[in-house]
Amino acid sequence: MKTVIEMKNIKKNYIVGEVVVKALSGINLGISEGEFVAIMGASGSGKSTLMNIIGCLDVPTDGDYILDKINIKDLSKNDYADIRNQKIGFIFQVFNLLPRTTALENVELPLFYDRTGRIQEPKKKAISSLNRVGLGDRLNHMPNQLSGGERQRVAIARALVNEPSILLADEPTGNIDSVTSVDIMSVFQELNNQGITIVLVTHELDIAQYAKRIILLRDGNLIQEKAVKNRANAKEDLIKLRNHRENFHLGSITL
Repeated sequence: MKTVIEMKNIKKNYIVGEVVVKALSGINLGISEGEFVAIMGASGSGKSTLMNIIGCLDVPTDGDYILDKINIKDLSKNDYADIRNQKIGFIFQVFNLLPRTTALENVELPLFYDRTGRIQEPKKKAISSLNRVGLGDRLNHMPNQLSGGERQRVAIARALVNEPSILLADEPTGNIDSVTSVDIMSVFQELNNQGITIVLVTHELDIAQYAKRIILLRDGNLIQEKAVKNRANAKEDLIKLRNHRENFHLGSITL
C-alpha cells in the first residue's frame, strides 16, 4: 500500500513570552493511501497542531514530513500553496461558505486558484462534486437556504473539487446535531470506499468509530494507535436514528 503521509520525529515548538511550549514532541506517523484515520486527544494534546502540519498550514520546528513522496521542508512558499491546493482538501467545523454566493459558486471557488490547468471545465467539475455528495438539486441555493448538514456537504464538495489525494476534516461534526453528524460520516465513509484518504480530527469517540484507525495524542506525544474493531456503519446507524426519531415523535402525539 502506498504511503501518502510519512512523519519522522516531527516536533513543533511555540514561543510564548520567554517560555518554549512544546506542542509536538517527536511524532512518528505513517498513513497509507485509502486509509480513514481519526486523530483524538484532549484540548492541548497537539491534535490541531498536527493537523495544521499535515495540511501544510504550518511547518514543523524539526523532523521530516513527506507528503505523497515530497519532503515538505524542500518547498518554497509558492510550492506550499500549490501543494495545499492540489493535494489536500480541507473541511472545518465552521463551514466557511461565502454567504452571498450559491452552493455551486462556493464549490467553484478553489478552481480559480488552480494554476496547473488540470480542471478544464470548472463549472462542470463543481456540479459533479456537488452530485457526489448528494446535492445535485441544490446547486443554486444560497447557504442560508440550506440546513447545517447540507452546508457541510457543500464544504465537502468544495474540498473534493480539486481532486485532492487527502481530505482533512477538523471537527466536521462540531456544529451539527447527532443525526446530521452521522449523515456526514456516511458521506465520509462512502468517499473513503471510493479510495479517498481521510484524516479526521475529533474529540468524540462515537464519531471516531466510523474511521478505520484511531490515533491518540497526549501532551504532544503519540501515545496509542489502534485499528477500529467492530467499525460502525454510518448508513445503517442513520436509518436506525431516523426511525427512532420518527417513532419518538409519533409516540409524543396526544389525541
